[in-house]
Amino acid sequence: MSAVKKIAVLTSGGDSQGMNAAVRAVVRSGLYFGLEVFGIQRGYHGLIHDDIFPMDLRSVGDIIQRGGTILQSARCMEFMRAEGQQKAAEILRERGIDGLVVIGGDGSYQGANKLNKLGIRTMGLPGTIDNDIPYTDFTIGFDTAVNVVVDAVNKLRDTMSSHERSSIVEVMGRYCGDIALHAGLASGAETILVPEVTYNMQEVADRMRNNFEKGKRHSILLVAEGVGRGEDIGKLIHELCPDYEPRVTVLGHIQRGGAPTPFDRNLASRLGDFAVRKLIEGESGKACGLVKGELVLTDFDIVVNTKKEFNMEMYELAQRLSQ
Repeated sequence: MSAVKKIAVLTSGGDSQGMNAAVRAVVRSGLYFGLEVFGIQRGYHGLIHDDIFPMDLRSVGDIIQRGGTILQSARCMEFMRAEGQQKAAEILRERGIDGLVVIGGDGSYQGANKLNKLGIRTMGLPGTIDNDIPYTDFTIGFDTAVNVVVDAVNKLRDTMSSHERSSIVEVMGRYCGDIALHAGLASGAETILVPEVTYNMQEVADRMRNNFEKGKRHSILLVAEGVGRGEDIGKLIHELCPDYEPRVTVLGHIQRGGAPTPFDRNLASRLGDFAVRKLIEGESGKACGLVKGELVLTDFDIVVNTKKEFNMEMYELAQRLSQ
């Protein structure tokens, strides 16, 4: 396989804090190793429309602490078709770009895998707050999102305690409840509802009532969006326990914003540099991850066809400690 001389980087899917740190690492590591580095605006949409530009050290100055992505992101229905994927591969070949680093979630990985099968060297970095990518303990942005939720719950506890009320906090996580789980454990939530674990709403309502009967001045319920709308859960609890009407807070996209935590900046930096080095070594079609503190590569075919295992041990711990 010929030596890598030019690489490109794009961000795709929902943005996550730390994507800029990852872009910075890819660019600076590439330049360090003597490569030409290009940025692609608006993900696969920009790739298909040849929105590609050269990047240098100044291109990524003062971005490690910024949320969002300077390369932006956009949906691209055209790229989902074989013709669009072929067009994207041809554009990269015409520009002489030898390798592509894709930062995003499952859908982004599937796109990178398609390009790999068309002969484009690709590497994937797990950029999503949901932490739903397998073969990595943590995804870029997850730690920051959890911090955002914990901070919000801390503030809600103050006002809920003052009025002796219960609060339902709806957080992101359509198919993966990791944000709810980690934030719930860290903030001492009385109840955590996630899509991976079945629940009985009568038991949830009874638990909330019992908390107040035991003398608690407030009760926090964290629910991942994949379980259902916080408003609906609040109404059902009120129907089951008319004396209690929980206040509902939907955190929404605020979980994706803000400066990334040091953990996310370091994770993104390590993974970005790792991806560049592995491209230079001739690897392709791989997802980069961090497992038990070690940087690892896993074939896209395996990653996109595997569901991340839910941490039941942590969930049970949260239940024990919330009594």
